Amino acid sequence: MNAVRQLVAARAAGSAHRCFLADARSERSLDFATLGTAAQVWCQEFDTAGVPPAARVLLDIDDPLAFCTVHLAVIAAGRCSAPADPAAPPAESERVRRALRPWVVVSDRVGAPGMHVDPATGLPVNPAARISPLGTPQAGPGSVALLTSGSTGMPKTVVLTDRQLLHAARCVVDHHELTSGDRGFNPLPLFHINAEVVALLATLLAGGALVLDRRFHRTGFWTLLREHRITWVNAVPAVLSILATECMPVAPPSLRFIRSASAPLPAAVRTQVTAQSGVTVVESYGMTEAASQITATPLHGGHPPGSVGRPVGVELEVVDPDGRRCAPDVVGRVRIRGDSVIRTYAGGMAAERFDAEGWLDTGDLGRIDGDGYLFLSGRRDDVVNCGGELVHPAEVEEILLGEAAVAEAAVAGCPHDVLGAVPVAWIRPVCALDHRQRVELAGRLRLRCEQQLSRAKRPVEFRIVPALPRTATGKVLRRRLQESTVSRARRPEVSPR
Repeated sequence: MNAVRQLVAARAAGSAHRCFLADARSERSLDFATLGTAAQVWCQEFDTAGVPPAARVLLDIDDPLAFCTVHLAVIAAGRCSAPADPAAPPAESERVRRALRPWVVVSDRVGAPGMHVDPATGLPVNPAARISPLGTPQAGPGSVALLTSGSTGMPKTVVLTDRQLLHAARCVVDHHELTSGDRGFNPLPLFHINAEVVALLATLLAGGALVLDRRFHRTGFWTLLREHRITWVNAVPAVLSILATECMPVAPPSLRFIRSASAPLPAAVRTQVTAQSGVTVVESYGMTEAASQITATPLHGGHPPGSVGRPVGVELEVVDPDGRRCAPDVVGRVRIRGDSVIRTYAGGMAAERFDAEGWLDTGDLGRIDGDGYLFLSGRRDDVVNCGGELVHPAEVEEILLGEAAVAEAAVAGCPHDVLGAVPVAWIRPVCALDHRQRVELAGRLRLRCEQQLSRAKRPVEFRIVPALPRTATGKVLRRRLQESTVSRARRPEVSPR
């Protein structure tokens, strides 16, 4: 019996009728006893259908409670859970299937091929004998396969064992001080590692309850937290940025903290949310390859502004191009290793990111201060090489976000005939602006950059846009921004060169 199956069985026996999952928008809920029964039924269904141990089971499930039930049941049954985005267009879904090569698909779509789940019960609804295999087993026993979003490079299949997942979840439980009395709130996509480990598995491990919402809704957000007696929220910077632009009430007395992950959180947003709501904001940094969390800021007490915290349950260091550890506050390559960190990608992809000592190159740039706090500077692929000077988008974005009229900012490099690349800024204002107001905002931002940034770091253009393209977990799609430009960056009206 694998570790997740043991945990599900223990919760079903010891906390049978305690609520485990609840739907934020209805009266539906699921207790630990129901989860335990579902895990047993799915295990029998997979056995009857001839789904081999470790075979990949692709989850194409839109209903949050049904997804969580089947996801945990697949792992508990010793198969490989491969979650997919149920809202993806058919072409993308087909690409995911080809990349993951699942043995079978479980879906809650009417008429979809494969095995079906009843959203109301989380149980299978079609006879196992009718299942035709789509592929062959691809992973080791007791593991989970996940496909990265691909927003930071070529999509790579990440294989994580149940024990790696539980190690990461245990670190979350310990750092966040989660107990059986906690009620978490998760509006994030369930097909990403953050929600699967930080929200779902950590809650199961702590014996608490988790309230699920299909997506974040700003209207009625604080009322919902109060009604459900939420003690912590699993969020991303985009959610906090939206909250910061509105008049926030004092947080419900039950709320202990809001957790931010998946993308850098602007210091100004964190300060505003904390000041207005009175609730602690925990910043974190993680990746699929580490089964989610890598660092986190303290739950109690302060931390340096702009930091994503100290390592939690992993080893982390910043090294120079030759692999030597950098001195404090020197920017270099961030790499990690530990019990939750993978040692290879499926199929041997990107083998150059791993070394013989177990270190994984994250692809991120950052620095560590004298107290061990990590500060991220961005991804190496995002750095703009402007005439030989390296421009880190995060540094420029922090300056732009200091302007009160700016809700979100993103900086990316655009081709230039002479300099190779130049930084361009995309700005989402707090409210809609007319042409004159957009020109005035661009002028203020240009002046701010001239006063606070060296010449090469100043954006040559400020594009005012209604929204920034993002992944489902809130990461800005810089490549899409770059693709929206012409093949050569047009000469700015007022050049800072």
